[in-house]
Amino acid sequence: MILSIHHRTLAQAVLAATIASGIACTPIAKTGAKDKSPMANATRAKAQEITFASTEFKFAPRHMTVVAGQPVTLVLDNSGGATEHDITADELGVHMRAKAGEIGKGTYTFDKPGTFAFKCSLPGHKETGMDGILTVASGEAASADPGTVSAVSDSHGGEARARSEAIPATGLATLPTVEAAPPVNRKTPALVQVELETKSVTAQMADGVGYTYWTFNGSVPGPMIRVRQGDTVELTLKNSLDSPLTHSIDSHGVTGPGGGGKVTQTPPGGRSKFRFKALKPGAYVYHCATPMIPQHLAHGLYGLMVVEPPEGWRKVDREYYVMQGDFYLTGDPAQPGMHELDVAKLSAEHPDYVLFNGSVGALSKTHALNARVGETVRIFFGVGGPNIASSFHAIGEIFDRVYPEGAYDFVQNVQTTFVPAGGSAIVEFKLDTPGSYILVDHSLSRLAKGAAAFLDVDGPANSEVFEVLEPGASGNSGH
Repeated sequence: MILSIHHRTLAQAVLAATIASGIACTPIAKTGAKDKSPMANATRAKAQEITFASTEFKFAPRHMTVVAGQPVTLVLDNSGGATEHDITADELGVHMRAKAGEIGKGTYTFDKPGTFAFKCSLPGHKETGMDGILTVASGEAASADPGTVSAVSDSHGGEARARSEAIPATGLATLPTVEAAPPVNRKTPALVQVELETKSVTAQMADGVGYTYWTFNGSVPGPMIRVRQGDTVELTLKNSLDSPLTHSIDSHGVTGPGGGGKVTQTPPGGRSKFRFKALKPGAYVYHCATPMIPQHLAHGLYGLMVVEPPEGWRKVDREYYVMQGDFYLTGDPAQPGMHELDVAKLSAEHPDYVLFNGSVGALSKTHALNARVGETVRIFFGVGGPNIASSFHAIGEIFDRVYPEGAYDFVQNVQTTFVPAGGSAIVEFKLDTPGSYILVDHSLSRLAKGAAAFLDVDGPANSEVFEVLEPGASGNSGH
C-alpha cells in the first residue's frame, strides 16, 4: 500500500538568494605580463587566492583584505559544513555557493577601493553569525596581509527587520487545513511508502501579517503519517527545487541514526530515501533536522507520525490533528506586512505568536472542530516547538483518557496535560452537553499570542450535566 497525502495549492513565494548585478567588479580574464611594477607583482602574489572556511554557523576568517585592480580567487571551503552555505557581497557582485562537503571558487577583479559587507544569504545564516567584512585597498594602502581575521559585529536581523516591515502582505491565503489520517484497519504488517516534499509557502499568519513558512507537503503541521506497529515504512523526502536550502526529516518514531536525519540531508531539487521498522506504538513528532534546527522548526517544518498498536486504537466518533508551534517575527508583530524570522528572538525564546496549526484562527471561525453530544472525540496533539512546551487543556471538559507524551498506556480523568516541545499526547473525551469549547495552552498569556482552537458541539441540552440557573450580566458562563 502507498500512503500519500495531498493538499490544495497555495500561492507560494520562492526564498532564493539573489545574484547581484556585478557593480564595481568584473570577472577576471587571463592575466597578461605587461604590468611589471614591484607593487603589482607583490600584491598579486599575496592576493592570488583567499579561502573562507564555513561551518555551522561561522566564517573563518571574517575580515579579509584584497587589492583593487588585481585579480583574486575567492575560495568557499564548505568541506566541514553539514548544510550548504554561500558568500554574497551584493555591492561587489560576488555570489558563490558550496554544498555540504564541497568547495566553491570564483575569480574577480575589484576596481573600487572600499569596505564591503559579505554574508551567507541563506535564510537565518547571517543572523547566527555568518557575515564579515571584505576590504578592497588601493595598491599603495595594501599593507595589511590578506587573510587577516577580525571580529565583526552584526545587527542580528536589524536590516531584515526594517526591510520586512515595508513589504505589504495583501491578498495572501491562509494555510490549508490538515486532517487526521484515517485508521489503518489492517490485521497484518505491510510495506508502507510515504512521500514528503519540503516546500516554501507564503501565507497569512494573522490578519494582515504574512510569513513564508517552510513546510512538509505545503501545510503546518505536515501531514499525519499513520502506520501499524510492525509495518516497514519506506520514506522518501523530496526538497523542492525552489527551496532556499537543505532540509531533512528526523522522526522520533524511527530507531536508527538521527531518526533518519543523518541520511536525509537533502539539497534543493534533491531527494533521499530510507526504510525503517515501526517498532513501538505511540504518537511521534517528526521534524527537519538540518542545522540550524530551531530555525527550521520556527518556519513550520514538523508533523506527527502515529504508530497504531496491532489491534488499533479503540473506536471513537471523530479524530482531529492539532500541533502547537512558536513563531518569532521581525519588527512589531502587530504591524501589517510581510515578516521574516527574527533569530535574536528565537534564541532568546521570546515568541510573538504561539499557534495551533500555524496561524491565528486556523481552528476557529469557519475552521472550528465539530462534534455532537454523545460522541467521543480523539485529538492527536503535538508540539513542534522549537522552544515552548504546552499545558494542553479543553475549557469545560475533562479528558477521559490521556496517552501522555504519545505513549501506548493511558491515564484517566485528566484536566490538563503537559506536552513538551518535541512531544505529543493523545486525548479522548465524550461530549455530554452542547456548546463551544475552547482548546488552549493553559499558560494563558499565550491566548493573546494565538494559542486557541474551538470545538463546536451540537445536540440537545442535558440539564443533569449542566444547567444555567442565573446567568451573569454577559449571559456567558466562564471557565
